[in-house]
Amino acid sequence: MPDTHLAGAPEDAPAPATRRPLRALLAGGGTAGHVNPLLATAAALRDPAAGGHGCAELLVLGTREGLEDRLVPEAGYELAYVPRVPMPRRPTGDLFMLPRRLQKAVAAAGEAIERVGAQVVVGFGGFVSTPAYLAARHAGVPVVIHEQNARPGLANRLGAGWAAAVALTFASTRLKASKGRTEVTGLPLRPAIGALVAERSDAEGAARARSRGAAALGLDPRAPTLLITGGSLGAQHLNEVIASSLARLPADLQVLHLTGRDKDGPVRAALERAVAEGECAPDLADRYHVLDYLSAMERAYACADGVICRSGAGTVAELTALGLPALYVPLPIGNGEQRLNAADTVAAGGGRLVPDGDLTAADVVSFTDLLADAEARARASEAAASTGVRDAAARLAALIRSVAAGTETDPGPGTGPEADSTEESAEQEAE
Repeated sequence: MPDTHLAGAPEDAPAPATRRPLRALLAGGGTAGHVNPLLATAAALRDPAAGGHGCAELLVLGTREGLEDRLVPEAGYELAYVPRVPMPRRPTGDLFMLPRRLQKAVAAAGEAIERVGAQVVVGFGGFVSTPAYLAARHAGVPVVIHEQNARPGLANRLGAGWAAAVALTFASTRLKASKGRTEVTGLPLRPAIGALVAERSDAEGAARARSRGAAALGLDPRAPTLLITGGSLGAQHLNEVIASSLARLPADLQVLHLTGRDKDGPVRAALERAVAEGECAPDLADRYHVLDYLSAMERAYACADGVICRSGAGTVAELTALGLPALYVPLPIGNGEQRLNAADTVAAGGGRLVPDGDLTAADVVSFTDLLADAEARARASEAAASTGVRDAAARLAALIRSVAAGTETDPGPGTGPEADSTEESAEQEAE
């Protein structure tokens, strides 16, 4: 494990009035796992409440093929493009094209750095980050890396060799800045999840969010509730195991099962058959709610007392920030990071982990029994929360500003604290 410490709270950073607006290039794309933390960080860099500045100049680096091509402009940020340069997994003709393709991507990233006048380059991993790190090194611009997974990817391992700072989601991640700072900031949360985390910070807010979410989803806010989700594409084996456990679920448990797109039919059929054949209580059909997909996951989280799910970095970060115990069922994909992502919270008692191929109905029933026990559920919730970070975006933004401050020069007349304070007040009023 690297020598790390938890990043200081954003309020420890100097007030925006003492700084010029930040100029930064943010690199990350391809998947939502890269894009969402980037957008959350960008929002924090411009949010005065998080120590940011409303006039921060932010340029996002991405590709035309990734989700960023839609999500970044929708969020109100400018996007600069680099050609996608995947690393060939086997020796093919593409391998010989790699140097030229990478050279073009690095050149495009360098142009983006120059265009925004970047004081710092922030990378979130993936194909886009490699040329950004190389271009920043060539230009003498400091690099801040955010690694979301417990097992770091190739791009971030490369950039860590000269990064000014490395930010980690999980304390157990084996990555550090060879010559800079390494801090545990957590994973910047999507705005909707961050808002839910804030609302659930007291009992009254949690009850209000639960009632609102239950009303939207047709659930009983008073019943202990299990959320089951396999991600946007669903999880066939997970759905099958859940279906085989229907007869053994606790009598008062309410279930919201998100099956994945077009995967709800078999689950509905299994439920109908179990009720018709008398294998489970007749009222299970009323307590068991099936949806194939839900875009507003914050509504489901607001109602949930526990979750059966995969263990992607985003999922683990969201559940621990919310203090929701989970039965994690990682998929053996990529470099095995899903299994490692949940290690810290499982070790703390905030969840359980069973590999997808080993999952049985007994595992499901055992976890639902925990949810039915109010005291055991409260202990697991507290343990999950102990490993979560609620203000990761603000912490990462503070780290970025700290690194960028090392490149600052005298702001000169008309840009000092008094001018910035006036400008910021106008921005807040406009917002």
